Amino acid sequence: MRTPRLLTALPALALSALLLSGCAAAATSESGSDSGGMPGFEEGVGAPVTDEAAGDGDLESQPGDEDRAVITTGYLYLTVDAPLDAATEAVSIVEAAGGRVDGRTEYGPQSLSSRMATDAGGAELVLRIPAERLTATIEKLKALGEVEELQVSSSDVTREVQDIDARVVALRSSITRLLALQDAAATVEDLIALETAISDRQAQLESYEAQQRYYADQVGLSTLTLTLGSLAIAPIDEPDTFLSGLVTGWEALVAFGSGLLVVVGVLLPWLLALGLIGLVVLLIVRGVVRRGSSRAATSPEAAAPVATDTDHS
Repeated sequence: MRTPRLLTALPALALSALLLSGCAAAATSESGSDSGGMPGFEEGVGAPVTDEAAGDGDLESQPGDEDRAVITTGYLYLTVDAPLDAATEAVSIVEAAGGRVDGRTEYGPQSLSSRMATDAGGAELVLRIPAERLTATIEKLKALGEVEELQVSSSDVTREVQDIDARVVALRSSITRLLALQDAAATVEDLIALETAISDRQAQLESYEAQQRYYADQVGLSTLTLTLGSLAIAPIDEPDTFLSGLVTGWEALVAFGSGLLVVVGVLLPWLLALGLIGLVVLLIVRGVVRRGSSRAATSPEAAAPVATDTDHS
């Protein structure tokens, strides 16, 4: 009879319809993800959310200042008496603020007996500071020495963060639906298709979750590069008055004299060596000339008188 066959075919037809709907939703999700992660696209929506459409909504849906995601980076250069000691103090200040040190480089000479104030070394630190404590921490760091340069810049990534969050939610929902279909799969082909779709979405989900963690770290902790230099390598202040110009000129003259003495000290051994070699060569040449003159004076041809026309006459 045909009735039992029809009854047995109904579950397979229902499963096929569910599988087709799941694949269609997956295709829509992929088309949204192929938009390159551009802000304004939502998962499962083919068209971007334009500014006009966003403006038609409730104004309360717009993120406020406290909800915005901002990445802040900065650079601070300080001239200090002892850079290595100042680097240790800077690490303590940052750790007390709840931050951490991602990189530390120290260079330059250092006294083996004691750390001297004239140490010509330096240090560079890559500091991660909680965003809400960045300003207060910078003020404490500035107290370690003389500020030579300070730069702070911010980048608003609110749209990017919201877009990634929406994609993560959509992918998790899609994976949940596909897992439900997998439990009801009737054929091996359906099971393989569902496993492939789940694997693809799981890979996309892991990628977006990694981006979520990256943005959370960059927004939560600001990055500050701190450079500590000694007085020996401190930038020279430009003179702006007669007195400062006079002081600068005198320091330049002293520096020139010191440099000239160094050059003379380096060249003096060479000049002495070249002088000795020149003296030896000169003595040898003079000896040869004297010997030639003596031989010419004692030769018979030089001693014999020369006959002249007066003698013959």
